[in-house]
Amino acid sequence: MKLVKKLLGENEVEAVLQRLDRLTDDEARTTAAQTLEVVHGLVQNIRVVMGGEQMHYTCPLLTVDRLSL
Repeated sequence: MKLVKKLLGENEVEAVLQRLDRLTDDEARTTAAQTLEVVHGLVQNIRVVMGGEQMHYTCPLLTVDRLSL
């Protein structure tokens, strides 16, 4: 790490590490939001099934263009 700081400069290394932390936080928030969306859709489907109605929830995260086959 000392060599990297010496070559790039300590400020640049700190800036890169801070950017990496922000990206990790953003990814965690995005994953949490997507998970909540899926759970919400499942709960809605359960309510519909228990009520005897017919309704299909389509999860935008599981569309064919997002799945890698």
